[in-house]
Amino acid sequence: MPTGVHLRDVRTQLFDAAERVLLRGGPSALTSRAVTDEAGCAKGVLHKHFTDFDGFLAELVLDRIAQVEARAETLVAEAGTGSVADTVTEVLTEVFSSVAVSVVALVTFRDELRARLRAARPGPGVPLATDAARMLARYLAAERDLGRLSAEADVDTLAATLVGTGHLLFADRSGDTASLRPMVASVLSPVLE
Repeated sequence: MPTGVHLRDVRTQLFDAAERVLLRGGPSALTSRAVTDEAGCAKGVLHKHFTDFDGFLAELVLDRIAQVEARAETLVAEAGTGSVADTVTEVLTEVFSSVAVSVVALVTFRDELRARLRAARPGPGVPLATDAARMLARYLAAERDLGRLSAEADVDTLAATLVGTGHLLFADRSGDTASLRPMVASVLSPVLE
């Protein structure tokens, strides 16, 4: 691999490379060599910027969680516009057509990664999937406050149900979007106003 090649934003380049490897080959394909090859840099670059590979993976997951949290802000601001079911379908497609499905498997597979994430973000649930559920719950709460969902709607349960079912539909990374919209409509129909 070339050395001396200038990398402008090493973290972003390595994270994006890891995401491409995960999307293409799943968690078993993710190695430090695969990431640095994909990024077009020497293997030592990763170890220069991160304590070890699990440290790199923890930072990758935390970075992707931060993206979900940022999306939550814009999603809440969009409450009251468009169809609730269409918005939820779009969000679930964004979440699960991204690296989220592979990250959930990765976190489940790597004990050290899971331990580091628990230290950084204590609490129940699987990182990223839990964060996606929180994002949806915030959005659904905003829609409930606007009267577009019934006042009795349990947004936390709805969000967890939607994320769990969405994860099942996308688990093989094929992206079953045809089944997603009817599923979202079915879950939300009892509470839509």
